[in-house]
Parts: sequence; structure tokens; C-alpha cells
Amino acid sequence: MLLLGYLASIIIGLSLGLIGGGGSILTIPILVYLFQINPDLATSYSLFIVGITSISGCYSHFKMGNLELKSALFFAIPSVISILIIREVIFPQIANTLFTIASYSVSKDVLIMVVFSGLMILASVSMIRKKVTATPHAKTNYGKLAFIGFLVGIVTGFLGAGGGFLIIPALLFFANLPMKQAVGTSLFIIALNSSIGFLGDVYIGTPIEYSFLLSIAAMAFLGMFLGTKLSQKMDGSKLKPLFGWFVLLMGFYIITKEVFF
Repeated sequence: MLLLGYLASIIIGLSLGLIGGGGSILTIPILVYLFQINPDLATSYSLFIVGITSISGCYSHFKMGNLELKSALFFAIPSVISILIIREVIFPQIANTLFTIASYSVSKDVLIMVVFSGLMILASVSMIRKKVTATPHAKTNYGKLAFIGFLVGIVTGFLGAGGGFLIIPALLFFANLPMKQAVGTSLFIIALNSSIGFLGDVYIGTPIEYSFLLSIAAMAFLGMFLGTKLSQKMDGSKLKPLFGWFVLLMGFYIITKEVFF
């Protein structure tokens, strides 16, 4: 199971490098089901793994000219604010056992995985849908970009998910970036959001096993390197529907496992 987990970790980086998102969608299930990490702690670990992997991919895309910094900052700053509010103020206040119905207790961990499975299903729909493109010569709507950034920060804060499947459409529609620039800019935003979210967790004393995290990150780095190289030769958006169907099946598996088993 551990070997399978390390091999699956390569796909985290591969997804980020090829399509600019989807890495965190895989990270949480890999940590929880293959490495047996508590879901609460897995959200912190996911922020580290996705954040440090995205930094590598972001640098590669920056060298290729695929980073639009102004749009990235308008999106990322409100996003960081909401992440810190969720992770450092709200999240620690959620009780471990939320409520009990008959003999069935709904815990914080179950809530995380059920909500996360819902996120996976939504993400899969976004990936399966036909490719969206920016409107040529349209003005960037920085107000809407900042508002969506704040909402994505809530998702990232609660679930430890980068939110690439939400960020890329926002950059396409409201920043009017070409697909490759949207991918590179998305990686910058994910890197900033995830890194600051993780540092906030460290600040409040979350127990972190760094040797384990670095070993997972190393495998994700390998996947990111491969994904970034492949992105120069193929259109990552064409792979999104296939990846989307896989994420959809994973989402239904998780919600079935957590609710009925």
C-alpha cells in the first residue's frame, strides 16, 4: 500500500504540470487511504505537497512566459486572507464529533472527506466539460477575479485543496488569459495559497512529519517535471476529460465509503 502511495504521488505533480490543477484532488485520498493519515492532518500535508510542487511548476512556466503576475496577485491576495481566516480561526474550532444520529456519529474527519468528495465531483464536471477559452481583447474584470479568489481561499482553507479547477476558468473568463498562461498563473496562485496556508498551520502548532512530507514531495516533483515537459508537446486541456472521469469515480467511491461503510 505504501509503494502504491508513492507511485500515486507522481500523478499529483503530473496533473499539476500538465493541466495546472487536479493535484490536490488526488493528494487527500492518497494520504488518507494509502498512507492512513488522519483527514484533519492530511489537509495540512496536502497544502505542503501541493504548494512546494506548484512552486517548481510555476518557475518552469515563468521561464516559458506563461505567468501574468498582475492577475495572479489580484486573485491570490484575497484568497490568502480567506485561507488564513478558515485555517487559523474557524477550522480549529470545529468539534471532533459534530452530531450523533441513533448510533451513527458524524465526525469532523467524515465531514472533511464527504465535502471533499463533493468537491471532486464538481471538479470532475469542470474537467469533463468542453474546453473554455478567453474572450479576445476583452478587459480584465479585477473585481470579480478578487471575489472568486476569496471564495477559492475558503475551499483551500477548509480542504487543503489548491482549487486549480476553479482558478483556471476564472483566469480564462475574468482575466482573459490564453490557456497556457492560465495554467502557469494558476500554479503561481496555488503555490502562494498552499504555502501560506501550511505556514499558518505550522504557526499554530500542527504536528508535522517533515521526512514523510519531503519523500512524498520528491515523488510529486518528479511528476511535475514530467508534466511540465509534456505540456510543451501536448495540449493538457485534451487530457482533462479523461482525468475528469477518473476524479468523478474517485469522488463517488469516497462518499460511498465514508457514508455507508
